[in-house]
Amino acid sequence: MVACQILLTSPIDMEQNWWYRLKRNKSAMGGGLFLLLSLLLAGFAYLFIPDDSRDANQQDLKLIALSPGSRVAFLEMNTKAVGQEGIGWLLFGKTQLPARVALASHRMAGDTLFYREWGVPHHLPEQRVSSAEVRVIKQTFWLGTDVMGRDLLSRLVLGLRVSLGVGFVAVLISLLVGVLLGAVAGYYGGWIDQLVGWLINVIWSIPSLLLVIAFSLVMGKGMWQVFLAVGLTMWVDVARMVRGQILGLREQEFVVAAKAMGFSDLRVICKHLLPNVVGPIVIMSASNFATAILVESGLSFLGLGVQPPTASLGMMIKEHYPYIIMDAAYLAMVPGLVILLLVLAFNLFGNGLSDAFDSKMKIH
Repeated sequence: MVACQILLTSPIDMEQNWWYRLKRNKSAMGGGLFLLLSLLLAGFAYLFIPDDSRDANQQDLKLIALSPGSRVAFLEMNTKAVGQEGIGWLLFGKTQLPARVALASHRMAGDTLFYREWGVPHHLPEQRVSSAEVRVIKQTFWLGTDVMGRDLLSRLVLGLRVSLGVGFVAVLISLLVGVLLGAVAGYYGGWIDQLVGWLINVIWSIPSLLLVIAFSLVMGKGMWQVFLAVGLTMWVDVARMVRGQILGLREQEFVVAAKAMGFSDLRVICKHLLPNVVGPIVIMSASNFATAILVESGLSFLGLGVQPPTASLGMMIKEHYPYIIMDAAYLAMVPGLVILLLVLAFNLFGNGLSDAFDSKMKIH
């Protein structure tokens, strides 16, 4: 029976399916694939990044602004003290790390390791230590090091995690507030609609970045404060869109029939009205996700966002923008490129969703 139904499905019926139309949009699928890979990389960051310390914050001021691809040998001591600390290591990184020293050169002579630290003049005598107490490891800095001598690639991946986390929480908060207020205002109308409309117009008249800065100054600096500040300023667009959609649907026959059958207002809104607004909500969520990433980057650049030593793409640009006029411009350009690709991917995916949910749109 299922096979017969598939064979009888016409091309017109297939084109009415939003997922079918989305799959035919190559730019949207490319953006979606990039976002999926970014989510996986950010979620399991400590399995991939070279510096798996907490916040990738292993600093060595002797290794400032190393060029990409630099390979450095390190002398590690007290290696027995290192532990992964359970599942917390996967989420937050290691907090117990061996002491390490960057080496300019080293050699073995029997059971003794002779070495010279990075940056020590060559005319000074070599230091030595028993090889049983230490070990020598080598680390490749694929994107070089930053102004604090930290691995730039590791900081970049953790900054990507922060940007996606802020976007997710901000969109979630904006949906909870915006959908609730927009649905109530559109369904009941009257003084409730006027009150919500007045609140929307007041917040709409204030520039978003200034409003976020005001929230940040009131609630303080930090990651969760950024989540709340960005989320509480993005619900206006959602509320306006949901209100408009509900106003157009509440007089439809299926809504009148649901009321006549004695269904409660909550059931009518949740079971009959909101499912018909899912498409526009998903599209707006993708757009708001990109906006939240830009706002968080701007706040971090201004010093009002995520605070050190937590990695943030906007903060990385702030720390390294003086290097733009030097021979290490990539230190500021690479985080900016990651922000650009993230926003572009969300916009492409959002446009693809918009076309896919538009039943009148046909992709050839």
